Amino acid sequence: MAKPLGFEKPLGMRDILPDSLAKQRHLERSLRQCIERWGYEEISTPSLEYYDTVGAASATLTDRMFRLLDKQGHTVVLRPDMTAPIARVVSSLYKDVPLPLRLFYQANVFRAQEKEAGRNAEFFQTGIELIGDASVDADAEAIALAVFCLRAVGVETFRIAIGHVDFVDGLLEEWFEDESIRNQFRQYLVERDFVGFRQLLSTLDIDPAAKERLEALLRLRGGKGKIDEARSLTENGKARRAVETIASLWEALEAYGVTDDLLLDFNLIINLNYYTGVVFEGYAADLGSPLLGGGRYDHLLAQFGRPAHATGFAIKMDRLLLVTPVMDGPPATRILLCYTEDQRTEALAEAQLLREDGLIVVTRLVTNQAEAATFQGEAYSKVICLTKQEE
Repeated sequence: MAKPLGFEKPLGMRDILPDSLAKQRHLERSLRQCIERWGYEEISTPSLEYYDTVGAASATLTDRMFRLLDKQGHTVVLRPDMTAPIARVVSSLYKDVPLPLRLFYQANVFRAQEKEAGRNAEFFQTGIELIGDASVDADAEAIALAVFCLRAVGVETFRIAIGHVDFVDGLLEEWFEDESIRNQFRQYLVERDFVGFRQLLSTLDIDPAAKERLEALLRLRGGKGKIDEARSLTENGKARRAVETIASLWEALEAYGVTDDLLLDFNLIINLNYYTGVVFEGYAADLGSPLLGGGRYDHLLAQFGRPAHATGFAIKMDRLLLVTPVMDGPPATRILLCYTEDQRTEALAEAQLLREDGLIVVTRLVTNQAEAATFQGEAYSKVICLTKQEE
């Protein structure tokens, strides 16, 4: 007989205890206030979606989705991201609403984990979607808003790295006809495995000048000066157009005054196949994984029948909790109001008056004054006793 799973949780699931949840809610409020000031409106979508619509359109791999059958025999999934569900809404319920649309969300998403992965299978995100604007200013708005969000919650040291999916793809297409070789180089860049990149390069029989240019790709990470370096590696074509887009984007970001928190990374590749242009990732000090990620995805809406340009980002709340300071301010005033049975009516009325004044009040029935005195050492700012008079 199998051992009962009395205290176990499904793989990758976790409990969030009051102190951690209070901090998460505090961060969510701060992010919401920041995002709403930029004109974004909050949206909520179901936790369950049809696989054939949202699941098939999602950038998440199918084997990382939680799939099940509903009573009608349809395959449904726990939403693996929020971008695809929002695309569904914009193409259906909002099909007659003029673009652009500015929407944001604060929601949990689900991705199945391998046993050895050690990651959360349910995690929370705060994100935005700017739909219906193809301009470089829309990309700049998304990146600048990401900067202001991280500032709003007190992340002290961070950088947002910016790249373009067409730059690496364009360079590799210029130099290699073999798609399998191009894919190997891309995978090394996704994994940030520059050693593997160089080792593969050393095995190829290509012109030394081409090798030197590929080596230079790995050094294209820094400030505005990297734009000219990237331009020098390209010929007229996909990669060159990507460089010019980044150059225009940087000018727009300078107008926002956020470039001190940014860096250019021309070998940045995000391992999601629906990105079509500018991409970016946010990193905080002492955090080994990206804190946020986003970019342009111009083809997703067409899968739902309403073609539209779009960009956005998502902040990973569990990682944000690790790099933000403890909540400021004194602890909330907590009052314990003890009462005996004959003082119940008076005590509960008094408790409600105190709550209306903004205080936290916990009530507890006691048998006498002596019992109430035993609670003085507990975690309350004040203990009030309403007990019957002793004769």
